[in-house]
Amino acid sequence: MTTRIIPVDDFDLVIFGATGDLASRKLLPALFHRDEQGQLPAGACIIGTSRKAMSHDEFRTFAAGAIEPHIKASHAPKDVVERFLARLRYYAAEATKDEGWQALEQELADRKDVVRVFYLAVGPDLFGPICERLGQHNLVTPVSRVVVEKPLGKSGASADAVNTAIGKVFPEPSIYRIDHYLGKETVQNLMALRFANLLFEPLWNHKYIDHVQITVAETLGVEGRA
Repeated sequence: MTTRIIPVDDFDLVIFGATGDLASRKLLPALFHRDEQGQLPAGACIIGTSRKAMSHDEFRTFAAGAIEPHIKASHAPKDVVERFLARLRYYAAEATKDEGWQALEQELADRKDVVRVFYLAVGPDLFGPICERLGQHNLVTPVSRVVVEKPLGKSGASADAVNTAIGKVFPEPSIYRIDHYLGKETVQNLMALRFANLLFEPLWNHKYIDHVQITVAETLGVEGRA
C-alpha cells in the first residue's frame, strides 16, 4: 500500500521551550519522523529557542540525542538524519525580557510570506509574555499561527487571562489550543465507540455516567520538566 503524501508549503516552526521535556521527548522526534517519511518540504526550517545559551550546532547535538532512539528503531539512513538536523537553528531568548529577540527577528526577516508557526512548549504563565514579545518585535504576520499546549491556566480566571493575552496578538482563527494526548489512537476512537455502537449509544450520556477519568501512567518522573 502506497502512503499518500499531501504536499506542505514551506514553513518556519519556532519552538519556545525547545530544550525542555516536551520538545525533546515529543516534538523533535515527531518532526524527525515526518521528515523521515518525506512529509517536510525542502524549505521547512525549525527554530528552537529557550533561556539556555546555545549555538546552532549545540542545539543540533541536543536534538540528535533526542531523536537517537528513534533513529535506531526505524534504521533511518544517515543522510535523512543529516537533512533533518540541517533544518535546525537556535536562538536564546528571555520570555519576559528583550534579550535575544532581535536575533530571532533577523532570522525570520526575509521569510515573511512563509507560513510561520510559534509552538509554545512552555508553562501557561509564559504564554502571555511570549505573545506580547512576538507582537512588539513584529514577528506576527498574516500567515502566522500560535500553538499552545494545555494547561491554559490553573483556574477559569487564569485561563481567561491567558486567552485574553494571546488574543491581543493573534486573531482567533490563528490560535491552536491542543492536548497531544487527544491525538492518541484510543482517545480518537472514543467518539466512534460512543456514537457508532448500538450497545453504548443509548447508555453513554449524563444520565448514566457521572464522570470520565483518564489515567495516563508514565515511567518517567517530572524532574527536568520545568
